[in-house]
Amino acid sequence: MRTGRPLLAAAALAVVTATAAYAFGPGATEAPAASKKKTTTAATPVAACKADARYPKRQLRGVWIATVKNIDWPSRTGLSAERQKAEYIKILDSAAKRNFNAVFVQVRPASDALYKSSIEPWSQFLTGTAGKDPGWDPLPFLIDEAHKRGLEFHAWFNPYRASYDADVAKLPANHPARQHRDWTVKYGDRLYYNPGLPQVREHVVKVITDVVDRYDVDGVHFDDYFYPYPGEGGQFNDTAAFTKYGKGKSLADWRRANVNTLVAEVDKVIHERKSHVKFGISPFGIWRNKSNDPSGSATNGMSAYDSIYADAKAWINSGTVDYVMPQLYWPRGFKAADYKVLAPWWAQAVKGSDVHLYIGQALYRVGAQDDKAWTKPDELAAHLTLNRKHKQVDGDVYFSAKQLLTNPLGAMDRVAKDHYGRPALLPLMKERGGQAPAAPAGAKALAQSAGAKATGSTMTWTPSAGARAYAVYQLPEPGEDCQATDARNLVAVVSDPSYVVKAPGTYLITSLDRLHNESKPVKVKVDAV
Repeated sequence: MRTGRPLLAAAALAVVTATAAYAFGPGATEAPAASKKKTTTAATPVAACKADARYPKRQLRGVWIATVKNIDWPSRTGLSAERQKAEYIKILDSAAKRNFNAVFVQVRPASDALYKSSIEPWSQFLTGTAGKDPGWDPLPFLIDEAHKRGLEFHAWFNPYRASYDADVAKLPANHPARQHRDWTVKYGDRLYYNPGLPQVREHVVKVITDVVDRYDVDGVHFDDYFYPYPGEGGQFNDTAAFTKYGKGKSLADWRRANVNTLVAEVDKVIHERKSHVKFGISPFGIWRNKSNDPSGSATNGMSAYDSIYADAKAWINSGTVDYVMPQLYWPRGFKAADYKVLAPWWAQAVKGSDVHLYIGQALYRVGAQDDKAWTKPDELAAHLTLNRKHKQVDGDVYFSAKQLLTNPLGAMDRVAKDHYGRPALLPLMKERGGQAPAAPAGAKALAQSAGAKATGSTMTWTPSAGARAYAVYQLPEPGEDCQATDARNLVAVVSDPSYVVKAPGTYLITSLDRLHNESKPVKVKVDAV
């Protein structure tokens, strides 16, 4: 994740009045209420809704939670498990409050593990000492707490960073870089695994397979670090591997092929193990400049294709990723890399493919004094307004969680107010399978009371098999039923089969599987709260 040089480098009873047969669309009719209460006897036409771009029904809204160098979580090394848990919950609650639906949590910063692993040592960013057991396995907790709040959990791995310390002797005895020194290349003051070695690819795939097999993750995520960024350590010395495996390719083409091969292998093994698990990458924001390639962007910055050998267009074209999340960490009007140029370029890059596009947003840059644009509290919100013009943009993810909490210049409040006023379902990836669960059964609203005084109503229903969550819509009276069109009527996405009603009215409830395939709705009328 580029965290620095942005160029170089979100008291009544009610009854069920309709079931899963509820219909939508032009000419669709509403079934008469099966109730002893007074109901409308004639079928009422349901007007078709025109989608309102302000309330997308499906949109990814995520945040990166970086563990490397204790950037986001845990805030420092050596904290107790309870303190670590409390800090993490604070981040999740902040995300959920703003109607986010995904977190991207760094579980492998540098060939280490923030989970119990027999393959790589415990991360130093938990205890302060690499290889030291923290006394608990954080990953089940991290996943479960995210799921409780309706947040998809993506496990974030760095594939090639081996160590922040180039002195192999300082690494734990079981560290792969210490056991296989021939896998590594010293570059600056760090160690990297050599992407040109088949053994390295085999190891990375093994690490990821282990996590996918043992933990209930929703996605696997790579950041922008492939071959090292230039200027940080001279020449990357992979000459011997190139001589052995180059097979007539140029060095640059061979390096890109190495990365592409790993990406394809990871994609294949993830989906063989668990077809529902998503795989995606957040590449550096410039693929290539138009000055180097006619199909590049009208930019003048570092090229991921040429400098770190990351060919995002190849991954898109070959379908070896489910999503790309380019890090567009520049504001509108930035001459060398204008957001207004890059967002449309990436939209065009995924057009016609099955690859989803989410934009990596530079929340960490808000308030920076080196660029006047970032001193404006509405810059990020303006990015999302621009994104509405490009239907290929399926959401945004913010770097990083620390600033989600500090909310510099109130920028995230502005984003939430202007763009996240309603919850959103996850974008649907048909390639990952899944199916809509059965519609909720036995839905009803029961009055709550404190002594003799009514305090509101809670809708409850029987859990549906295969449901991860439930969507709750409140229909306007009178007005259009837009449940199938956008999120203007969506009031909540809940993980438990209940919802506290805040106002009387007519509600629809649907079941969602883990991929947010959605059932038909059931209807509940709440007369009072």
